[in-house]
Amino acid sequence: MVASSKRIGFIGTGVMGRSMAANLLQAGFKLAVYNRTKEKAEELVAQGATWKESPADVAASSDIVITIVGYPRDVADVYLGEQGIVRHAHRGTTVIDMTTSKPSLAKRIAEEAGRHGMYALDAPVSGGDIGAREGTLSIMVGGERAAFDAVKHVLEVMGTGVVYQGPAGAGQHTKMCNQIAIAANMMGVCEAVAYAERAGLDPATVLSSIASGAAGSWSLSNLAPRMLAGDFAPGFFIKHFIKDMQIALESAEEIGLKTPALALAKSLYDQLATAGEEDSGTQALIKWYLHSLG
Repeated sequence: MVASSKRIGFIGTGVMGRSMAANLLQAGFKLAVYNRTKEKAEELVAQGATWKESPADVAASSDIVITIVGYPRDVADVYLGEQGIVRHAHRGTTVIDMTTSKPSLAKRIAEEAGRHGMYALDAPVSGGDIGAREGTLSIMVGGERAAFDAVKHVLEVMGTGVVYQGPAGAGQHTKMCNQIAIAANMMGVCEAVAYAERAGLDPATVLSSIASGAAGSWSLSNLAPRMLAGDFAPGFFIKHFIKDMQIALESAEEIGLKTPALALAKSLYDQLATAGEEDSGTQALIKWYLHSLG
């Protein structure tokens, strides 16, 4: 792939963003970066990215601005605050928020961006730290189709499943579907592992059978082995998953849908967070089953 001459700004270089930005650099794009904790961007700067002192500085020097930050409040501040992107980017800029955030906020940002002559896409991702590192993320995109088509080649550097979902907010609604499915699946994976241990089986051997059958899933293949190895480092933080599930619950309520499995999963993760596991990876849910946190 030949990188375009478009200047890309990247805001948010945490567990996911750092690898996503690195893939853009490796593909030959010119990249300006900003993160609230500068140290988390130093590796990217060493690889050739240009450090900027604020979101405003990133916006002013970029043709495309990509963000992946923590919470909806962070998204709102980065886009709509005094030092925000919408106030400081030039006309014609395309902004792409890859944070998992509220569909309603995605629509608001798209409206504000449009008033300033910009294009806005909501493009949350799935695939965890592995997908971010390997450039195989699933990317769910909402916004104007023409804006999506113009930057699809950029998104394809970071993901192999880049799918246009519809107008502003559609990407975030799709991510809610993703998180709802994961929430229930994670309970099933953990209960299967806990059952195998309680029944006196070798869980690793059990996984070798069930992962390739009808029970197979990304979580079963990628996170269950981490559970067995006692590896609870975050590919995706529990605190961020709780945030996502809360958004999904609120969004489901807005459209009149009951989601009991999602509510139960969030209650278990809330207990983990209270027990001090909020900065662990989502696979730490197995601790609820094995260590009587419930």
